[in-house]
Amino acid sequence: EFILLGLSDTRELQVLFFTFFLLAYAMVLLGNLLIIVTVRTDPKLSSPMYLLLCNLSFIDICYTSVTSPRMLVDLLSQRKAIAFEDCIAQLFFLHFVGASEMFLLTVMAYDRYTAICKPLHYTDIMSRRVCWVLVSACWAGGFLHSIVQTLLTVQLPFCGPKTIDNYFCDVPPVIRLACTDIYVIEWLMASNSGLISLVCFLVLVTSYMFILVTMRVRFTEGHWKALSTCASHVMVVTLFFVPCMFIYLQPFSTFSSNKLICVIYTVFSPVMNPLIYTLRNNEVKASMWKLWKRCR
Repeated sequence: EFILLGLSDTRELQVLFFTFFLLAYAMVLLGNLLIIVTVRTDPKLSSPMYLLLCNLSFIDICYTSVTSPRMLVDLLSQRKAIAFEDCIAQLFFLHFVGASEMFLLTVMAYDRYTAICKPLHYTDIMSRRVCWVLVSACWAGGFLHSIVQTLLTVQLPFCGPKTIDNYFCDVPPVIRLACTDIYVIEWLMASNSGLISLVCFLVLVTSYMFILVTMRVRFTEGHWKALSTCASHVMVVTLFFVPCMFIYLQPFSTFSSNKLICVIYTVFSPVMNPLIYTLRNNEVKASMWKLWKRCR
């Protein structure tokens, strides 16, 4: 088993963190479930953008559920032990869902690029069938990425220190506990996780550059609405990708656990998604209001 050191060993801070993260986890669950129900029940929200948004909400629920419940239990526990099998399972699902979200955010950027830069061909390029193929490819890519990370981790011998200076199991702090030279392994893993984060981020930035250039040439009220949607997307991308690139684009042997950065992409990013996509989207807000009046 491993011992998770958690966020703090001060009892007062642990109670404060428990309250804060419990509220954050509840917001993620309720906010994203509300988005899923709203999109599924309103025929007006049947465009590819909302289909992708619905899948993003589902991924966020899965993603935060990999780390938050365990963290909440550990904050109230004296001994924060986790079995090796549970640690590997957490690592696997964290990278599975996390990489799937990276790919999905990239697909969402491509969807906005197509809608703004090629509006006449949008329905042909982003049909419902194409959307489901892209979503399936995101999940398949996430699984492939995660299985590689997991297989490289489980074959390492662990016989030394068993303390993980974090509140969840992730590749960098876990493989540093291996009783062998991890130079080759860490570069294989960094090239896997780090390059996925970097390439997806560069694709996203490039797509938004094309969108901005297109808007500067022909700016209309419709383009202003699309720009508002893209601004929301950029906020999500920044919160999610920048911390991931900071952690995974460096040698793990020199990795110093920065729990604040981990909190940003495991807690704050899933919390912000439902807020950003509802508060800045009039169609979603109107549909939620109609759903509320129907349920009263």
